[in-house]
Amino acid sequence: MTEELALVVLDEVRDKMAKAVDHTRAEFATVRTGRATPALVEPLMVDYYGTQTPLRQLAGFSVPDAMMLVISPYDKGSLGAIEKAINSSDLGINPANDGNVIRLAFPRLTEERRKELVKVVRHKAEEGRIAVRNLRRGARHELEGMEKDGSLTSDELERIEKELEKVTHAQVGAIDELLSHKDRRASCRER
Repeated sequence: MTEELALVVLDEVRDKMAKAVDHTRAEFATVRTGRATPALVEPLMVDYYGTQTPLRQLAGFSVPDAMMLVISPYDKGSLGAIEKAINSSDLGINPANDGNVIRLAFPRLTEERRKELVKVVRHKAEEGRIAVRNLRRGARHELEGMEKDGSLTSDELERIEKELEKVTHAQVGAIDELLSHKDRRASCRER
C-alpha cells in the first residue's frame, strides 16, 4: 500500500514532465525557421470587441507556398484587430490587408537572424529542462517526506528515485532531441 502511493507520485510527475516537453515543443513551433506556418500566429491574442481572444479562434489559415501565410477571418470586422495584433507582435512582418484576408509574406532569413533564432530556441529548451528538473525536485521532496513519516522504506525510496531519474533523463533527452531537430532546421534553411 505504501509503495503504491510512491508509484502514484511517480506517475503524476511522469505526466507533468510529458506536459513540460509538449509545452517546449509548442514554444519551438512559434519560432520561425524559414517557413510560413500557422503555428507562428495561432497563439497571438487579438483584442476582439474588447476581449483578448486567440487568433486561432477568429480565423482560418492557409499556406499557399513556403514563404506566404494567408489568414482568413471568420468575421471580416475583425480584420483591423488581427492586423494590429500582428503588427504589435515580435514577428517582424508587415501584414497585407486586402479587405478579405491578411497575407503575411515571410522574407528569407538572414544569417544574423538565423543565429538569433538559434539562441532563442536554445533558451526555450533550457527553460523546458529546468521545468522537468523542478518537477523531479518536487517529486523527490514528496518521496523523502513519505520516507520520514514511515510510509516508505529507504530501499523503496532508493528504487523509486532511480526510476524517477530514468524518467527525468528520458524527458530531458526528448527536449534535447527537439532542440537538435529545430537547430538543424534553423541552420540548414535557405542556404
